[in-house]
Amino acid sequence: MRRNSAKVTVAGEPRIWLGANFWSRTGGPLMWRNYSPEVVREELRVLHDHGLRETRSFFFWPDFAPAPGTVDESKVEHYRDFLDAHVEVGMTSIPTFIVGHMSGDNWDPVWREGRDLYADVWMVSEQAWFVREMTERFAAHPAVAGWLVSNEMPIYGRLRHEPKAPTEQVNAWARLMVQAVRAGGGTQPVSLGDGAWGIEVTGEDNGFSVRDTGAVVDFVGPHVYRIDGDPVRQHLKSAFICELSAVARKPVVLEEFGLSSDQVSPENAGHYYRQQLHNSLLAGATGWIAWNNTDYDHQIAQGPYSHHPFEMHFGITDCTGAPKPPLLELAAFDEVLQQVDFARCERTDARAALVVTEYLERGYPFAQDDDRPLIFNALQQAYVAAREADLPVGFTRERDGIDEDVDLYLLPCVKQIQGPTWQALRRRVESGAVLYLSYTAGEVGHHRQPWIPYLDETFGVRKQITYGVVDEVTDAEVEFTFTADFGGIAAGEVLRFRVAGNEHSRAFLPVVPDGATVVATDAHGNPALLRRATGTGEAVLCTYPIELFAANTARVNPDDSHRIYTALAEIAGVQREITVDDPEVFADTLVHADGRRFAWLVSQHDAEVEVTPTTAAKLTTLTGEPATTVTLPPYGAAVLQLDS
Repeated sequence: MRRNSAKVTVAGEPRIWLGANFWSRTGGPLMWRNYSPEVVREELRVLHDHGLRETRSFFFWPDFAPAPGTVDESKVEHYRDFLDAHVEVGMTSIPTFIVGHMSGDNWDPVWREGRDLYADVWMVSEQAWFVREMTERFAAHPAVAGWLVSNEMPIYGRLRHEPKAPTEQVNAWARLMVQAVRAGGGTQPVSLGDGAWGIEVTGEDNGFSVRDTGAVVDFVGPHVYRIDGDPVRQHLKSAFICELSAVARKPVVLEEFGLSSDQVSPENAGHYYRQQLHNSLLAGATGWIAWNNTDYDHQIAQGPYSHHPFEMHFGITDCTGAPKPPLLELAAFDEVLQQVDFARCERTDARAALVVTEYLERGYPFAQDDDRPLIFNALQQAYVAAREADLPVGFTRERDGIDEDVDLYLLPCVKQIQGPTWQALRRRVESGAVLYLSYTAGEVGHHRQPWIPYLDETFGVRKQITYGVVDEVTDAEVEFTFTADFGGIAAGEVLRFRVAGNEHSRAFLPVVPDGATVVATDAHGNPALLRRATGTGEAVLCTYPIELFAANTARVNPDDSHRIYTALAEIAGVQREITVDDPEVFADTLVHADGRRFAWLVSQHDAEVEVTPTTAAKLTTLTGEPATTVTLPPYGAAVLQLDS
């Protein structure tokens, strides 16, 4: 199956955006009141000198629209000079229109007076008018690379404690705003600036649908600041979100990501940026805009920094303009993008797929919203295991119809799936595919235990569960002892999984084989992993929710689930072009339009490590030297060329 590699295009040519969200250190969001042409040019030169060519910039709405139907022309002139400075330095910018939320606070024009931003016709009209007016003023400026309608509209249009905005109103608002850009003469790529926080990506229904709004925008822009108790999951966080954001089948630009140096050491800030950049590239991101360009120590008495002081220090430069480790990582990343000509590269196809059940993104009668976190978390952990196994995976969404062009289907801790989808998967097994399902009883008390029909028939078992009663896992660690060879796992080997979860999810599935072969048992002699040949394929059942156990455990990765995923790939005949016999070093590939192939190695080790990749190709550095072994610095990344 194809993995998303779409790129923003201008006049048919791909554009790779690498830059920073920009507020000048002269005022942060209030920079247009304290505008300094000299400081702005100094700030832009620092970014340009480190390989950045784009900024994302902001029309702070209370300043630019002081009254209904009014634009402050003095602020417009400041912004025009700002764009002129980009041309002088050799950069472009992406203006953002409706900027009412910023850095931990919402900032209304005084005249809004509580009106609904989506449903009040007059208020929607004012927004559309403002978007069109600003577009008319700047659409012809050579520094404008694209447009963003808002900044994180889901938390500006509705506070978290307020009822969610109706999706049909959000969709209508989005359509009208994009039309306003086009009416103003804006031909450049446009998106919403909403953070891609829609239900298809997060599992949380805030009224935004990335699938729906994707139909009216040119790219999707995730904003990722999630945190995790596991370092490997943390390093793959942006990557996983980018994979899910591809639901819109549009280019994915990592529009905001970063961290405050108040919350991390300088060295670890650099590691974080390096990991987010390289891992999200391998997950389909084709643009990166860091948050943000500078620190704001001089604004400590000004909101939002007065009440969110850590927000002062998200900069990739300090308040004097000196580079911080994140900017050095961006500069190094830019060198890689240039060396491989990334604009002409695509991800290689995948023959393994993670199945995203429709229950993540769509409610059904008497289905519960509180089932969704399990789906998100289990998928994320399974994605980690796949990366540790160097297994290229695509995401096949049940709502779009299961991809047929797949040899291995992974259903980690799937409790709910549509009946027709399950039948389609069973037919794929008959036709030669391998289907893997790990059991879960769920994390909630209602409708506890799976909704999957024909489970016994599919996997060749007779389930022994009692209605409504979980079969509790009492061990602190589950052991799988293999009684037969399973892919690369030899009979006699033992895999171990730390147990975690609540009173519902700490449960296993007792079964009796009825046509299946037991390949692993737990410490009590119960079947833990079973396989059943059907037609020319196989169905593999794991009776423990191993992915969910890990998802609920801090500092757990790599756990032994990557061994099972590796074995499944071998059984399914899924070829892995390059592998490293170390789950803490990820390997994946890109292919250039001219046929060149590149291998990425990304280390999760906190110390230097030397690895010997396995591949049928000859490995060289990008300058042509042989590379049989590769030394990676702590949390380092290396890019090599694969020569046949």
